[in-house]
Amino acid sequence: MTKLPLYEKVGYAMGDAAANLVWRGALAYLAVFYTDTFGLAASAAAILFLVVRLSDGVTDIIMGMIADRTNTAWGKFRPWIFWSTPFLCLFMVLCFTSPDLSANGKLIYAYVTYIGLTLAYTVNNVPYSALMGVMTEDDNERTSLSGFRFAGAFLGGLFVMGFLPTLVSKFGAGDDALGYQYTMYFFAGLLMALMVISVATTKERVKPVLKEQKSLASELKDLSKQLPFILLPLGFMTAFFHFRNWITGILFVLVISLMTWFVKRLLKKNQESNAAAKSGVQQDMLDLITNKPWLILLGIGFLTMMFNGIKYGVIAYYFKYYVGDEIMAGQYFIALLVVSILGALCTSVIAEKIGRKTLLIIALAMSSLLTCGFFWLPGTSVVQIFVLGCGAEFFAAMMPTLFFSMLGDSADYNEWRNGRRATGLIYSAGTFVQKTGSGFAGALMLVVLASYGYDGMDPTTIDGSLPAMALLMSFIPAGFGFAAAVLMLFYPITEQKQRQMTEELIARRKTATPIIE
Repeated sequence: MTKLPLYEKVGYAMGDAAANLVWRGALAYLAVFYTDTFGLAASAAAILFLVVRLSDGVTDIIMGMIADRTNTAWGKFRPWIFWSTPFLCLFMVLCFTSPDLSANGKLIYAYVTYIGLTLAYTVNNVPYSALMGVMTEDDNERTSLSGFRFAGAFLGGLFVMGFLPTLVSKFGAGDDALGYQYTMYFFAGLLMALMVISVATTKERVKPVLKEQKSLASELKDLSKQLPFILLPLGFMTAFFHFRNWITGILFVLVISLMTWFVKRLLKKNQESNAAAKSGVQQDMLDLITNKPWLILLGIGFLTMMFNGIKYGVIAYYFKYYVGDEIMAGQYFIALLVVSILGALCTSVIAEKIGRKTLLIIALAMSSLLTCGFFWLPGTSVVQIFVLGCGAEFFAAMMPTLFFSMLGDSADYNEWRNGRRATGLIYSAGTFVQKTGSGFAGALMLVVLASYGYDGMDPTTIDGSLPAMALLMSFIPAGFGFAAAVLMLFYPITEQKQRQMTEELIARRKTATPIIE
């Protein structure tokens, strides 16, 4: 089994450091930028986050399919990372630019630029995430690589989260709109350099077994028939966020129940039909919805992103208003991200001793428990806030590290059980639930603030919204973390099972015909 050199692990980590200048960094301030600088209402920004994430989910799946069907001298995934980087830089800057427009014009501009940013991020990050699955077939190396990846991710986030308020103040000299724009120019240049290093230092090694595929146009047509299963529940969840009444809640439950019944019938019908008659997309979808480890991991990914997304999203508001020191938010982010790097690098060592499933359950439970403590801390208890936050973040840093490592296991499980491997599609689903979770986390945060009367352009509304900020730092995210810990109890792949699958797959690949790239 392939052991990765240190320089390649570091090079791969550089890619997530770059991506997290956008994902973990810039987007952590996007909500407060929209409400306090750009001038959008909190309720309008909440719907913006939801709508964009819905469209983003569809493009994630499409991008996973396209990447799986790409064959170049560079491999399947690295070309997409390279060519999408300039567009990611461009829209990063545009999202934090404040043109002089009417209220409706600003909302339209926010939709266009935010959708552009998420599309560019999809084309870049879905292949990047899938790249981990083809760099090595060794699950222990993947866990180690995942640790390096998220150490890089936290380092990239550190630059933006830690220094953005200071840079905005310095570059803007009192004009926050100008300060945000110039700061993003700086981070876009850094993003470009890191992505180039990542592409240049990594290599794709795992070659899937050769299989016949239909044209991409045919596969996309088949995919369009599956989209209602993705969009309907998310659409009704969006409606519930917007209207927040019992009618939309009941409709959401009915839609989920109807879709569950329909999927059971579809599975029974497909199992009775000839597998050769199915299209690649139909077979891939059938494989995925019968892949129990993958389904559980999707739930874990969504819940952990709700947990982390709410916590990170409210920090800028919490320090600006609850603590009363906006610049301190940057210092808090730095403290969290330093601890995050340590947590990510410790993950593989601890996982080897107690197993990834056990470690993830412990990490979820401990981080959620510590997060609850924020509810009782007053804004003046700065030392306690930092200590409690860093303790919770040490465990929270293990969540994405383990999640993406275990996604590779679910791809192994699918290949081991069915003889087919859709690495790009499996990882695109992982990024999809993360983005969806992030979108719903941001929306829920803004909905809670709006329900307490918050208006970023009206200082008189601040005092009434302080209890909301305390809840968003404590019990609300912790509830999602505890739910994820319970769900993880049902994850079926043990360490022994994973070793068995890895050994059998390596033996199969030695006798199979690889795809010529």
